[in-house]
Amino acid sequence: MSSLANWSYTAICTLWRNLGIDENGDHIGWSEPISILCDYQGNSTAKIGNIGIEINIKNTFWTEYAEAKRGDYIAIGQSAYCDPVLAGADEIMQVIRYADTFERAKDDFAIITGA
Repeated sequence: MSSLANWSYTAICTLWRNLGIDENGDHIGWSEPISILCDYQGNSTAKIGNIGIEINIKNTFWTEYAEAKRGDYIAIGQSAYCDPVLAGADEIMQVIRYADTFERAKDDFAIITGA
C-alpha cells in the first residue's frame, strides 16, 4: 500500500466476485465476501421523465483493490453474508483505474455502482 493510500483508505467495504454463468446459462454464484480497505462517497440524481421522477443512486469506492469488475457486488462496511443481495450490496457498473502518481507503488481504482 502506498503511503498516501495508507492514510486515505481507512474504511472497510465488502466485495463479492461474480463467479459467472455455467454452460446452461445459470448463475454459478458469488465468491466468499472479501473485505477491502477503501474510501467512499454516495451520490444521487433525479430526472423528470414522462412517467414521473427517476432517482439514480450511485456510490463510488476508492481503493487499491485491483480485482473488482462489472457485475461484482460491493457494500459499505464489513459483511459475512454469502449473498450480496441479502447484504444490501450494489452491483458494480464501472471500474476506473488511476495511476499512483506520487509513488508508483500501486494503482488506485474507482469502483462505481448504480441502481
